[in-house]
Amino acid sequence: MAEPTTWETFTLERPEPGIAVVTLNRPERMNSMTNTMFVELEKAALQLDREDDLRVVILTGAGKAFCGGFDLDDAEGLSSLTPIGMLDQQEMAARALSAIRGIRVPVIAAVNGAAAGGGLSLSLAADIRIGSPTARFNAAFVRIGLSAGDLGASWHLTRLIGPARAAEFAYTGRFIEAVEAESLGLLNAVVPAESLLDEALAMARLICANSPAGVQLSKRALHANMEVSSYAAALELENRGQALLTRGEDMPEALAAFKDKRSPNFTGR
Repeated sequence: MAEPTTWETFTLERPEPGIAVVTLNRPERMNSMTNTMFVELEKAALQLDREDDLRVVILTGAGKAFCGGFDLDDAEGLSSLTPIGMLDQQEMAARALSAIRGIRVPVIAAVNGAAAGGGLSLSLAADIRIGSPTARFNAAFVRIGLSAGDLGASWHLTRLIGPARAAEFAYTGRFIEAVEAESLGLLNAVVPAESLLDEALAMARLICANSPAGVQLSKRALHANMEVSSYAAALELENRGQALLTRGEDMPEALAAFKDKRSPNFTGR
C-alpha cells in the first residue's frame, strides 16, 4: 500500500535514511486521541513495519504536549455505548497501540510534555522514552470513573517501575513529573526541551550503527522474555536468536571490520 502524502492526525517525516519521525499533530487539543488517530496510527505502523530499510521510529507530539489522552469531546459519548460497543471502541484503540509496540524496529518516544491517560499508554508502547523537563505522566482515567488499566498501561507500569509504585500511580491519578519519572525508570533521560528531538535522533543513530537483524532480534527477545514464565524459556529463545544471527552476513562482517580496524558495513541479511 502506498504511503499517503498527508495524515489527518499526525505528520510522518524522514530526517535521515532509516529513521521515521511520527509527530502527533493536534496541538490545539494537546494531541489528544480520536478514533481517526487510532485508525491512522495502526495503518501507519503496519506500513512502516513493511519497509525493509526502516531502522528506528521516533514518536513525539507537536506543540506543548506529547498526548493528552482520549479527546474528552469524543469521550462524552462513551457512556451511551452498549457493552459490546464499548468493547469494540477499546479494541480499536488497543490495536493501534499494539501496532506501534509491535513495529519490528526500536521505537523511541520523545516526550515533550503531558502524557496522560491514553497518552501515557502510548508512551509506554515505545521501547525507550526520552523526556524534556516538561514531560509529565498520569493515569488520567481513574479520575473520570474508569480504570487506570487501559491500553496496556497496567502491564507496562508494573514491569517498568514495580508493582507498588505502579499501584500508587494508578490509584491516585497524580502526575509524575520528569525528574521523578527518570528516577523511577519511566524515562531513560531528561534533556533540555530545545534538544529533545536532537537527542532522540542521536540515540537513533547509535541504533542504526548496529546490525539491523541483531537489533530486531534483540527487540524480539526483550519483548518475548517479559512474558515467558521461566529462565530456561528465556535462554531457549535467546539461544535460537543467536544461532540464527550467526548464519547471516552481519556477524562475519563485524568480525572482519574489527580485525581490519574499520567500521562494519551492516546489511541486515
